[in-house]
Amino acid sequence: MSEQLKVGISDYKITRAPNQLVTLGLGSCIGIVIYNQDTKVGGLSHIMLPDSKLFNHQTNLKIEKFADLAIPQMVEELKSKSKNGRLVAKIAGGASMFQLQGQAKSQNIGERNIQAVESILSELKIPILAKHVGGNMGRSLFVDLETLGVSVKMVNRELYEL
Repeated sequence: MSEQLKVGISDYKITRAPNQLVTLGLGSCIGIVIYNQDTKVGGLSHIMLPDSKLFNHQTNLKIEKFADLAIPQMVEELKSKSKNGRLVAKIAGGASMFQLQGQAKSQNIGERNIQAVESILSELKIPILAKHVGGNMGRSLFVDLETLGVSVKMVNRELYEL
């Protein structure tokens, strides 16, 4: 019997088929799905910020909040739970929810999150098979580890399969 695990903001969860993972309310945040196609073990991370540099002085830093900390940690856990096979990724989110007129693209947190996630996955040699990023609308992300299907839902829009 399958279980649907909900992943909150600044969190990640790892599970295996037949379970499902879901995260709701991806605005400028990014949902990162990383899974092993052979073992059907996968994880879903809901990161909020691209990097932790400005927060390193904090003693109780929440690792799952930051792309530069959450993704490598989740990958290590995935590797330990799925000994063989290659990890692949799908990503969604990174919307510009509150774009201000005249605001530089580099100041847009959604765009910075997209760039950080793509860069980190590239460094870890994890290919991105599909993505649904940018724009100005929030998304929800649904992962079925049995079928390896990843779906994105936006308000008043059809379900989009990655």
